[in-house]
Amino acid sequence: MKVTLSALDTFESSFTPLVVIELAQDVKEETKEWLKNRIITKKKDGGAQLLFRPLLNKYEKETLENQNLYLVGASKIRLLLGAEAVGLVKECNDNTMRAFTYGMRHNFKGFDDDNDDFLTMAERQFIIKHELENLRARDEKMIPGYHQAKLYPGKSLLRRLLTSGIVIQVFPLHDNEALKKLEDSWYTRFALKYQPVDSIRGYFGETIALYFGFLEYFTFALIPMAVIGLPYYMFAWEDYDKYVIFASFNLIWSTVILEVWKRGCASMTYRWGTLVMKRQFEEPRPGFHGVLGINLVTGREEPLYPSYKRQLRIYLVSLPFVCLCLYFSLYVMMIYFDMEAWALDIYEDSGSEWTSVLLYVPSIIYAIVIEIMNRLYRYAAEFLTSWENHRLESAYQNHLILKVLVFNFLNCFASLFYIAFVLRDMKLLRQSLATLLITSQILNQIVESLLPYWLQRKHHVQVKRKVQALKEDIDATLYEQVVLEKQMGTYLGTFDDYLELFLQFGYVSLFSCVYPLAAAFAVLNNFTEVNSDALKMCRVFKRPFSEPSASIGVWQLAFETMSVISVVTNCALIGMSPQVNALFPESKVDLILIVVAAEHALLALKFILAFAIADKPRHIQMKLAKLEFESLEALKQQQMQLVAENLKEESREGEKEKAT
Repeated sequence: MKVTLSALDTFESSFTPLVVIELAQDVKEETKEWLKNRIITKKKDGGAQLLFRPLLNKYEKETLENQNLYLVGASKIRLLLGAEAVGLVKECNDNTMRAFTYGMRHNFKGFDDDNDDFLTMAERQFIIKHELENLRARDEKMIPGYHQAKLYPGKSLLRRLLTSGIVIQVFPLHDNEALKKLEDSWYTRFALKYQPVDSIRGYFGETIALYFGFLEYFTFALIPMAVIGLPYYMFAWEDYDKYVIFASFNLIWSTVILEVWKRGCASMTYRWGTLVMKRQFEEPRPGFHGVLGINLVTGREEPLYPSYKRQLRIYLVSLPFVCLCLYFSLYVMMIYFDMEAWALDIYEDSGSEWTSVLLYVPSIIYAIVIEIMNRLYRYAAEFLTSWENHRLESAYQNHLILKVLVFNFLNCFASLFYIAFVLRDMKLLRQSLATLLITSQILNQIVESLLPYWLQRKHHVQVKRKVQALKEDIDATLYEQVVLEKQMGTYLGTFDDYLELFLQFGYVSLFSCVYPLAAAFAVLNNFTEVNSDALKMCRVFKRPFSEPSASIGVWQLAFETMSVISVVTNCALIGMSPQVNALFPESKVDLILIVVAAEHALLALKFILAFAIADKPRHIQMKLAKLEFESLEALKQQQMQLVAENLKEESREGEKEKAT
């Protein structure tokens, strides 16, 4: 029997809460009632057909603080129908990956009518989020009780409620039992082992799992570089021509690891179903605004904003601001070199051991200033990118990433390029690179994980005391969990985590022939980074909503670009070494030509390797081709069936005309 949404009950008194909605304290009762009705109303009547109840009942509100917190869930059948609506891909009994359909549910591996584990927790919460975001205005002109909050047909209600400040936040709840199991297998017991990437994906979703998968892969890929680099550092060779083999290996290594990662990523995402998942049509981002009009693609009424206005904002405001920030970064860099000269003068005048320590102080101060400038610039870049008024979230993210990458690259590496190619002081380059790398790693560990965790633990104790002071006849377990989680910080995505790895990759690859120990420090940092990031996800921030992903996105291109730049820098450094220069005492033109030829040959080798190593394993390519073939055949069958039905209809009409 076919189950339809209209047959589902939306008034279950008890259900497993999946998502929390927090309203502003002064929200009017008519607004609350309207929102509740839109969430529980049947789909055919414009609702989400979800389960909804306040966190506190009337008696508890009198005893506890009146929190405008509401719980949202869904029945098992509603979630399965939602999985079909969002296009989730699952493994079938014949080991193929196909889009889930409720009618064919028994053909999917692991499905059982009595089993609630077919959909992961992350997938269930993603479905709830999708349904809430797709609640759209019908004939309402405004949000009840708020005349200034205008609505128009097709507008996402949740996005309007968020931008109006009526809804403070929407976040998924942790499952404490599942979280404890994940922590035990992940980071609570320090050991050198593979991460439970599939379990991370089941709890946090594909985007988070891909980051931790890439972090683990990148860490293990650094080990050969660290092992080979150690003897170069221990023997303290100053003849940089001896680093040619190491630098060449580095260049090949950087290409191979990125290409092999693409293959591993394709295998993972195919297993998870996101590689073959159809991309949803992208809706306008919440902050997008403009004059109300008709979208020519969707036919819906939505804000329209002229492209030329956006381009004017980008080129006349954003671009000059970014250039000004880059100039300021270079100005700070020159102050750093003045400090280096001052420290060196003091050391040469006294020559004591205490003043030798002073030589590292300017680099440490500069590393701290770099981190501060990066974070301040990030806020400015986010404001500017939001002000540019991009319609789609993907366009917003691309422009933000471009701004941040350009500034961070110059801010972190400009001093190293200046030392290497202007001052040509390899000893200072090695010292600065080591100091910048180690200081930035320590600061990131403290700022991103340790400090937030300490603050969160302190707040946790305060809430515990408050709840323990309540009357004994109130079960405040769920209340305590929701209050704790709603005041946690919001995880803003994997942007900063990938950026940290990107800069680390730059420190390792750009000047490998000068400081081969960089890879060893990166490995040590990443082993602790895995645990600190895991702690951050589980205990510091709110649980993020799952986001289906098939790759690491634009970061793959960023890493590949960095590997190309590393070819140029390493070839130039080797060409500048005194030993190589001694081979061409009379003609520097020959030296330059040979260095350029070597650089082009290595770049050609990189591109040949990238072409030779397929992005997807052969068996994945075959499975994808088979799925595409079956989809085309199914489409042909549908078209033929439609043509046959039309012909039958025409023949019936012809017979009727003859009969008359």
